[in-house]
Amino acid sequence: MDIREQIIQCLAEAAGMEASEVDAALEVPPSADMGDYAFPCFRLAKTWRKAPPLIAQELAEQIGLPACVERAEAVKGYLNFYVSRTELARACLEPVLEAGERYGSGNEGQGKTICIDYSSINIAKRFHIGHLSTTVLGNALYRIHEFRGYKCVGINHLGDWGTQFGKMIAAYKHWGDKETVEREGVDAMTALYVRFHEEAEKDPSLEDEGRRWFKAIEENDPEAMEIFNWFKEVTLKDAMRVYDMLGIRFDSYAGESFYNDKMDRVIDELKAKGLLTESDGAQVVDLSAWDMPPCLILKQDGATLYATRDLAAALYRKDTYDFARSLYVVAYQQSLHFRQVFKVLELMGYDWAKDCEHVAFGMVSYEGQTLSTRKGYVVYLDELLQRAVEKADTIIAEKTPDLENREEVARQVGIGSVVFSTVLNNRIKDIDFWWDRALSFDGETAPYVQYTHARCCSLLRRAEEAGVPEGGIDYSLLTDDDAIAVLKALSAFPDAVSQAQVRCEPYLVTRAVLAVTSAFNHYYIDHRVIDEDPEVTHARVALTRAVRQVLKTGLYLIGVEAPERM
Repeated sequence: MDIREQIIQCLAEAAGMEASEVDAALEVPPSADMGDYAFPCFRLAKTWRKAPPLIAQELAEQIGLPACVERAEAVKGYLNFYVSRTELARACLEPVLEAGERYGSGNEGQGKTICIDYSSINIAKRFHIGHLSTTVLGNALYRIHEFRGYKCVGINHLGDWGTQFGKMIAAYKHWGDKETVEREGVDAMTALYVRFHEEAEKDPSLEDEGRRWFKAIEENDPEAMEIFNWFKEVTLKDAMRVYDMLGIRFDSYAGESFYNDKMDRVIDELKAKGLLTESDGAQVVDLSAWDMPPCLILKQDGATLYATRDLAAALYRKDTYDFARSLYVVAYQQSLHFRQVFKVLELMGYDWAKDCEHVAFGMVSYEGQTLSTRKGYVVYLDELLQRAVEKADTIIAEKTPDLENREEVARQVGIGSVVFSTVLNNRIKDIDFWWDRALSFDGETAPYVQYTHARCCSLLRRAEEAGVPEGGIDYSLLTDDDAIAVLKALSAFPDAVSQAQVRCEPYLVTRAVLAVTSAFNHYYIDHRVIDEDPEVTHARVALTRAVRQVLKTGLYLIGVEAPERM
């Protein structure tokens, strides 16, 4: 039983409370001077009919403390517990060394499947920085949930439906050729699409031709489908370069077109349950009782909409994967859309609608400028990542020109910097990406954490050369303030991972990793790890080994690689 659990048990007994109630109330004070754990007694004032300071004093006198706790003090309505530093060091360090790369993992997801809809790029369009947040956040959530025992299904819900694809085919038939599209990829398709609109201004009949080709796609015409599917292949080939750079994979690329033959079920079911009503010729679900505008299901011409396809997708995913949770990592602007879709699912009688969740995030800008496709200010993601790698290489060349595998490290640092800056804060906060900030070796950045990990690796290589053993640590040698700060940061990591999973907030892992990094760097300044005293060296190397493990695990969970040399 760990220290916290022992304190919970003795408090529950002394206060006459359920252990779960004590667990929810027990805090870690903001300062070590206030103890290692603190129990606020204010919640007992009503039942005990006493002032909180008196309750705290009574508990301090009556409680039977476990051996690992040196004393308990009553201070202003709080009961503060001071743990034996040697026992604290043991309790914090042993679990990391024993669990290794599984430290912070869990099994609460065992036997459960989670669907994560993220990235969702558009066919025939280049992958730009606007897709960075959904891609990086989705990947982090995939890794975090998998780490906690869930079976994850990563879904790239491709934007591959609409009249624009009919226009693309018309443009290709008029002015395109296979060799150019194969060679230039999405850029060639974009050029064709732009030309279509230029030519359509002079010849409006082209718009009708575009609609005819889209109708051919809807009717599964062989020629139309061959070109349409080829456009998807070329786009995905282009996108895979970016996904490979980011180390991201998907289990499904079922996009909007996949649900073309699955929407009748939605429409029929809505009709059968009396949920569809007519509004200006369109078919809608009235949501006014929930202070929402109507959810559009069919347009006046009978065409389906995003909501129709998302309803079909939700039903398909539940039928296929039987998810325990279904996440949609989509920008906050789509909040109303998902509220409507989830409410319609609920009205259809599906109680699992409560398991569907919109994981919203803020806007991305680049060095102070808002991105706008219409205004022509777009930053393409492959170019951003490549530039990050080049900038990292320049910095490394200045700092450590003789570094082995410099190109590989530059890739890890450059791409890691972009990813890290995306999961640094609460996901709903807007992100303004700046090179100088992202690639700094100081402060809250990937290079800062990666360099600390590499430093730990270097120290452990030296320890291995010196023959420092791994077991039999004297924990009393890790009881100074700096060591305790590192140990507490390490012990906070599992809860950060758990909360990141529950709340769908990867930044909690990022912050936990930064806390370990900062504490260890502070420790390293004043404490030689490879010391003249072999017992001291032994203990400090064990601490370093634990730090390296948590940094590597934490970086992996948010999608960042951990170089061993920098």
